[in-house]
Amino acid sequence: MCETQPPQPPPPGALVVDTSRGDRVGEFRGVAGPYWSLRPVRGGAEWEAEPRHVRPAEPMERMRAENARRNARSAKGLL
Repeated sequence: MCETQPPQPPPPGALVVDTSRGDRVGEFRGVAGPYWSLRPVRGGAEWEAEPRHVRPAEPMERMRAENARRNARSAKGLL
């Protein structure tokens, strides 16, 4: 019987993609039981994802997410 080990969680704050939610980019927040907690880059409620559906964000995805974060902060006067 071959058991697949769950992937290692990324460091907190790493940008990742949840493929089960239409490639939604989120910030890794931590482990919650068998799930990983992710938070939208522009802020908002965290969601849980199965680790097997999460992959590291590619450079273009990270750039778009960082731009979205900056724009959201700017709109709120936080920059």
